[in-house]
Amino acid sequence: MGTILVRYGEVALKGANRNQFIKRLRHNIHDCLRRQGLSGEIQSLRGRIIVHTDDVETAVEGLQRVFGLVSLSPVVEVASDIEAIKVEALRLARQLALDRSTTFRVRARRSDKTFPLISPEIDRVVGGYVFQNTGAQVELRKPQHTIGVEVRRESTYVYGKVIPAPGGLPLGVEGRVVTLISGGIDSPVAAWMMMKRGCGIIPLHFRQSDEGSSAAMENCNTLTRYAYGWDLRPIVLEHADVFGDTYRRLRAIGAERWTCVFCKRALLLKAAEIAEEMGACAVVMGDSLGQVASQTLHNLEVTSFGVPKPILRPLIGMDKVEIVNLARRIGTFEGSTRYAERCPFLPARPLTKGTVPKLRSILARLEQLEAAADESGTVGPDG
Repeated sequence: MGTILVRYGEVALKGANRNQFIKRLRHNIHDCLRRQGLSGEIQSLRGRIIVHTDDVETAVEGLQRVFGLVSLSPVVEVASDIEAIKVEALRLARQLALDRSTTFRVRARRSDKTFPLISPEIDRVVGGYVFQNTGAQVELRKPQHTIGVEVRRESTYVYGKVIPAPGGLPLGVEGRVVTLISGGIDSPVAAWMMMKRGCGIIPLHFRQSDEGSSAAMENCNTLTRYAYGWDLRPIVLEHADVFGDTYRRLRAIGAERWTCVFCKRALLLKAAEIAEEMGACAVVMGDSLGQVASQTLHNLEVTSFGVPKPILRPLIGMDKVEIVNLARRIGTFEGSTRYAERCPFLPARPLTKGTVPKLRSILARLEQLEAAADESGTVGPDG
């Protein structure tokens, strides 16, 4: 079986709860292997996790999307003996086709402090041996290749590649959140960022059209590729069912400019209701400050007013270029730009600076209109 050395970062900083985080990380790694159709053995070492599997290439493809991992390396395990390390490093150098035209360095990490050589000495001894036998030039700053050596008490791992992983916290350690998901660029990126912080997400989509819903579900499918250890199940509701009546009443009282504010507030209130039902602690939005009319600071205050769950906005300080770059990196950008959906309720001149007192005033008028409609059976001119 092949061996993969898995590194975690932030998890190592946890105190008395570290073992719980590592247990969850191991669980998610196991789920990753299972979804890839692989069997394997997972072993915990101090500060590391070792994965033994019969298909390293396939395992690596999935493991680089496991939250909580910062990097991983396919490795060869040898005895913690300097001669054995030199032999394996040379074998790897030849596999990498090192010769006089290439540059390299050896970077050692000595976890076993009883090993007779310290890390810089291992670098010099192993690097010198590779140089003598290949002629490759040592370059410490920007080499073409790096041979890694990790010396531990039980054995030593030699590798030639470090593959980045997303970092963050193991998915599931921070509970669950309801995440509003559209077919656009921002919301799936916000969901991914909360997954990176250890939150299991419950995607909630408000359907406006078949094309928009298809894009949203494509985004959810992409997020599933990162959801190791979590069963991602989208909830789909009809947008018009949630906001349609309020929209008609706003028109009846001549407050169409408030449509975007009331629409978003209606979606947040529904999301909070579902969060309570599903045992979720918060609602997640893809808002970026000032990006559109409903995302001005004034309107964010108004839309958040009265929502009984915390509202998390992980993109709030990012600009569009940063969000697009992250969407490309995680794989949601293509699906998010295939179809441009226009909200059917969008007013000609959306409000940009709402206030809570004015919101209270309009809410009171809407309540009066609703009471009158209940008596007469109508809802104004469109009722």
